[in-house]
Amino acid sequence: MLRRYRWLLVGLAVVVAAPLIGTFLYINVLRDDPPDPLSLDDVITTTSADGSTTTAAGSAAEGIAGEWSVGDGSIVGYRVHEELFGQGADAVGRSEGVTGTLTIEGTTITDASFQVDMATFESDESRRDSQFEGRIMEIDQFPTATFVLTSPIELDGEPADGETIQVEATGDLTLHGVTREITLPLEAKRTGSTFAVDGSVMVTFADYGIDDPSGGPASVGSDGELEILLVFTR
Repeated sequence: MLRRYRWLLVGLAVVVAAPLIGTFLYINVLRDDPPDPLSLDDVITTTSADGSTTTAAGSAAEGIAGEWSVGDGSIVGYRVHEELFGQGADAVGRSEGVTGTLTIEGTTITDASFQVDMATFESDESRRDSQFEGRIMEIDQFPTATFVLTSPIELDGEPADGETIQVEATGDLTLHGVTREITLPLEAKRTGSTFAVDGSVMVTFADYGIDDPSGGPASVGSDGELEILLVFTR
């Protein structure tokens, strides 16, 4: 009887431990590492034989004043921390469904905006994407997210080709149908005819009427990181 009771306890322990062990192996062994944060280094550049710099958008152009449009290589993403049976990992989803414009007068950015098609976000988990599109972001009701600059950005002169500068963009972020003012720290770099900006900001879900993204055994905190990499061309 004692031996049977001991084996019963062992079996119960195995049943309880199996999900924990499986989760540990999935997160730490089987699952691919989440992608690194977006960076200006992700903007592809090449150098031609004559030494001029070229990007995916084209060759060098004179000056920065004028109208710019969001081009290829632009990405908007989210990064949230998930806890699953005591194991933590970052969940990352990204979209290339980005459009937008940028207006520079002299050395002042007077207007800027971008819009994201919420149906184009993808992560490494189809179940997460389904939850994101459905109960979390409710994209049937709120199909886009937008940012609109509300304060001009004064540049300290015209940046040289290849120079990286730091600026702050204050504007209205509309997410899940709610608009709030945010200040987005950015790095910007002009390379040839491309003007790329990169930055991130923490977003508190409750501020935008977003219900707790946690679901099942997966627990998510109260906020997540909004990442952007916009490649403007003309």
